[in-house]
This record gives sequence, C-alpha cells and structure tokens, in this order.
Amino acid sequence: MKKSLLAVALLGAFAGVAQAQTAVQIYGTVDAGITKRSDQTLAIGKRANNTLGFKGTEDLGNGLKALFQLEIRYEPDTGTIEQGAGGLQRPLFQGQSRVGLQGDFGMVRLGRGLTAFQESSTAFEPWHGLPTPAGFQTDLQVAGYTSDPLGYPGNSTNRFSNAIFYNSPEVLGFQLNTTIGMKEALGGPFVGKGTTAAPQYPAGKEASTLPYSITGTYKNGPAAFMVANERNAVESRLWSIAGSVMAMPDLKLMASYQRQNQENTVRANPITKAWIIGANYTMGPGKVLAGYGQKSPDGVAKTKQASIGYEYSLSKRTYLYADASKKKGGVQVPETINTYSLGVNHAF
Repeated sequence: MKKSLLAVALLGAFAGVAQAQTAVQIYGTVDAGITKRSDQTLAIGKRANNTLGFKGTEDLGNGLKALFQLEIRYEPDTGTIEQGAGGLQRPLFQGQSRVGLQGDFGMVRLGRGLTAFQESSTAFEPWHGLPTPAGFQTDLQVAGYTSDPLGYPGNSTNRFSNAIFYNSPEVLGFQLNTTIGMKEALGGPFVGKGTTAAPQYPAGKEASTLPYSITGTYKNGPAAFMVANERNAVESRLWSIAGSVMAMPDLKLMASYQRQNQENTVRANPITKAWIIGANYTMGPGKVLAGYGQKSPDGVAKTKQASIGYEYSLSKRTYLYADASKKKGGVQVPETINTYSLGVNHAF
C-alpha cells in the first residue's frame, strides 16, 4: 500500500514538472458572413481564414525551447477542408505545419508555412493580409506574384512546403527573416514559355533552382519598415519596400511598393509593378479600414482597387464587420467588380 501511494505521488510530481515545462494551446477562428458580388448572387462567404490550430513549446533549459505549430483551414459554410482554385481541396494542415527550436540565436523551423515576404508584408496592408476581396494582400500587394507555382494542385500561392524558416533575434529594432524551399515539393507542371503539350516545367521534374524569401524589418517607436526579396521555383522575382507609422495613437498609416519580374517564364512584358496606401483608425470599440492601390503589368490595363471597411468589437475575441470594395481594370471579367460583405468573426 505504501509503495502504491509512493508511486502515485511520484507520478503526480512528474506530471506537474511536465506541465510546467510544456505548454500546448488549441486555438482557432470562425468567420462567416453574407457576401454580394456585383456579377454573382448573394452567398455565404468569409472575410478571414477559418482555422483550427495546435501549437506548443517545451522548455529545454539554458534558454532553449522546442516548438511546433499545426494549423487546419476549413470552409465555414460547409465545414469541409479549405478549397483552392477550381474547388480543389487543399492539404489538411494548409495553414502551416512546422517544428523547430528557439534560443538566443533566434528561431529555426522546418516544414510548411508562409514565406518570409508573405508573412512580413501583412503588417503593411490595411486588412492585415486577410483573404477578403476588400483586402489587397492576395493580389496587389504581391503584384500578382505566386510563391508556389510548382506546388501540388490546390496549394495556396503564398507558402513554401518542405522549407527551412529562420527568424533572427530583434536587435535595436532590426530583424532578419529567411525562408529557403527544397526542390522535393516542386513537381510542376508549369507552361511558362512552353506549350500545354510541352510545358517549360514538366510534371514530375524538379525545379532547377531553390526558391528563397528574405525580409529585413525595422521597428522604432511608432514607425516600422520592411524590405523584401523573393524568388520562386520558376525564377520569378519580387522585391518590395513598405512602411507604416502611428500618426496618432488611434491612426495607423501604411504604404508599400512591389515589383515582379517574370522574364524567365514569359516571352514579353515581364514586369509588374504595384503599390497600395492604407489606414486604420480606431474609435472606441470600432475601427475603420481604408485603402487604395494599383497594379500595372506590362502590356495590360491597370488594375485599380478602392476599399473601405468597419469592425465593431463586441469583446476581445468577437467582432462584427462590414466591407465594400470596387475593383476595376486588368484582365478580370467583368471589367468592374463591386463586392459587399457583412459578417462576424470569433477567435478562440
């Protein structure tokens, strides 16, 4: 009996130590709303990515931590795994699946996640990188660029799979962020300068180059800046500069400029330039979001977009939103598309 009690006591003690050293968190977002596009019928849509995630850290001692993060993305109106272009189902852990170490050297992770540019740039976009049609990040802020042109069907265009991620410590406001992708996830096909029958990057053939993404960020009081450079697996290149400032305690102003070069895969007019300006203004529980931007591909009409939105916080985790956007020009059909949405976002 005494031995049994001792065993129970020891197990309890070890469980307490493990709990103190390891922290695991379940988190997520549920976002759904009513959306009306000028050329489509009323529909149930989303403003933000709907996520179910698991993340945790383990204290290894001497300032070293092990960490992991797994993130599922799903459609709120059907409950299915998030779909990509053409209704293709995306990976189970579409958001990210990474494991790594963190210490005085910074943070190193392996797996799948947003590239350094795609992750850093959201701080300089008025909708914080949300995929809503009112936002700018998925099109104008990336100048129509894709980080993952040779990924498997359904993959999102702003992540690397089979990649190494490094974030340096922040020193005097400066931080370096780097992502390097491996060739094993880059199986094509991609037509490029070829034909459908004979694509430039055939299916099953690895890319000829390693994709990479690098950003340098700087924060100094109310101001923040970013410079970025990224090359994908078909050697399209993008560079960007961005900045933001808290002009007043409740007013954030931001701007960014992007330039994409596709000379390796297109026969003419390889350059695309884009810029956006935006603002967030907080009024008590409410916030106004506004922005305007243009994208100018060589030889193609400009895309112009103006958007405005409003968020009203019911609590720290729940807010209502209303967005309106007008997008004109480019290659879209019809030439002008107006989008309106109302919805609710809850984080847990």
